[in-house]
Amino acid sequence: MNALRPYAPFLRSLTRFVVGLLLFAHGLAKVIGFPPSPMAGAPLASLFGIAGVLELIGGALLIAGLWTRPVALVLSGMAAVAYFYVHFTKSFFPILNGGEAAILFSFLLLYLAGAGGGPWSADRWFGTTDQESISER
Repeated sequence: MNALRPYAPFLRSLTRFVVGLLLFAHGLAKVIGFPPSPMAGAPLASLFGIAGVLELIGGALLIAGLWTRPVALVLSGMAAVAYFYVHFTKSFFPILNGGEAAILFSFLLLYLAGAGGGPWSADRWFGTTDQESISER
């Protein structure tokens, strides 16, 4: 699929934006209770509350593409912990324990931690990227 190769950096930016938006929505549901969901109302001092704050702030930073690599790394670890803490205890198989989203988030975020935020990111605009991302200009 060489036809998409020139667009890879832009697709990475789009992936970062969508993952950030989804995490931001999870954080809103946990911290603010919007939209109303079973996740709403978790005390901020609980693991779910801490995860909600990380998702809310980290999701916003990923949407903007600011500090993409460290934020994605922290959130990747959070998603992995969420999988093993919440889902893995129900069943070994992700299809049975409902943990597919946590696994996908963890690995997508791990990819972003290594690959960076792409050309459409605040990291690039502020010059806080590494040499690999700068060479994409």
